[in-house]
Amino acid sequence: QVQFVESGGGLVQPGGSLRLSCTGSRMILSTFTLYTMGWYRQAPGKERELVATFTSGGNTNVADAVKGRFTISKNNSKKTVYLQMNSLKPEDTAVYYCRGSNGEREYWGQGTQVTVSP
Repeated sequence: QVQFVESGGGLVQPGGSLRLSCTGSRMILSTFTLYTMGWYRQAPGKERELVATFTSGGNTNVADAVKGRFTISKNNSKKTVYLQMNSLKPEDTAVYYCRGSNGEREYWGQGTQVTVSP
């Protein structure tokens, strides 16, 4: 079964940066290119929310709350999607999840914790 594994989370001070990675496994390269990839986050006591997407057609979108600070990118040869997070704020603290969807099925990663605190 297809799997996505996130990495790169951690503790960072306000104003700092982190880069999250999400790598697909148990899938061939041509399959990965057909997936729309997304980053979501869930803070304690809150619902999971969409942060950014990278469609199979190459279009990107980021949520208004992180626009200008977060960037999503993709390296098909590595079967990896990235979330570059700059100018982090305490309210960015959450578990960040990667999701891959090919229109028929969706797969979620296990999540990686991002904590922004002095």
